[in-house]
Amino acid sequence: MTNWLIFRGSGTQHDDIETLPEPPPWRARKDQDAPAKTYQVDKKLIEMVNAALYLRRPLFVAGKPGSGKSTLAHAVAWELKLGPVLYWPINTRTTLKDGLYHYDAIARLQDASLAEKEGKKAPSIGEYIRLGPLGTAMLPTDRPRVLLIDEIDKSEIDLPNDLLHILERGEFEIPELSRARAPRVDVRVHGSDQRAVLEKGVVHCRQFPFIVMTSNGEREFPAPFFRRCLRVDIEPPDPDRLEAIVEAHLQELSDDARELLRIFCDQRNQDDLAVDQLLNAIFLASHGAGLTDEKRDHKRDLLRQAIFRSLSVL
Repeated sequence: MTNWLIFRGSGTQHDDIETLPEPPPWRARKDQDAPAKTYQVDKKLIEMVNAALYLRRPLFVAGKPGSGKSTLAHAVAWELKLGPVLYWPINTRTTLKDGLYHYDAIARLQDASLAEKEGKKAPSIGEYIRLGPLGTAMLPTDRPRVLLIDEIDKSEIDLPNDLLHILERGEFEIPELSRARAPRVDVRVHGSDQRAVLEKGVVHCRQFPFIVMTSNGEREFPAPFFRRCLRVDIEPPDPDRLEAIVEAHLQELSDDARELLRIFCDQRNQDDLAVDQLLNAIFLASHGAGLTDEKRDHKRDLLRQAIFRSLSVL
């Protein structure tokens, strides 16, 4: 295995880090759109995306971890030139307001007190409000923004319905701005240094955002929730589609890659495995890790087992 080892644990310093190859395409920071460009979409998923676009409804995407649910949003945004994806990760403490906006009342109070002492004018209230990913997605734009609401099944029980009520109306109010009675206020937006001007404290979308909500199947949702969105399950890719995915990322398939693909498909019948585990194994094999070497020793077996470790095993 010495032909691929950069770190050898020898206790001796060296400059072999300079021989480290370029990262895999899906980890290359110079092309952040690489996963979106190479995303392999089946016909059913293409049709469901288009249905959601036509109906202006959120797309609820369920599937196992690593099945490409999140990448779908990036693929749509890249192909349709809809700008960077707005990302909203969900956990058990997430509230609807977290997605709409954040108001820093403490900072405003401190700055107002300091300005009064110095005889200066206090900054505008807009300096203390930043729109969240959902709030930014609902700004009036000529083209819809893409919003990825990741792992909505981890949310508290009321969030999904509260979210869809907002989307039904296509607008929301920021009470702090309404009370300030400022006709036009300049606020910050999510994910960039850009700003937006709000009138009378209301955000009203011109185009409904394209929303992808992902779920790992950790909870059930009520019927009224599903009535307001379109549902699709992403199935694990079959061997032919797996081969197409590998070729899209790593070009030509070597004999080692085909062998790892076979091992992956066999093991997937018993274990939960994600496509990126296969890609990782093939990338390492292409740089000398020897994961398919018939003469591999116990260490190589352990490395391959670690890469193909079942996602359901803690």
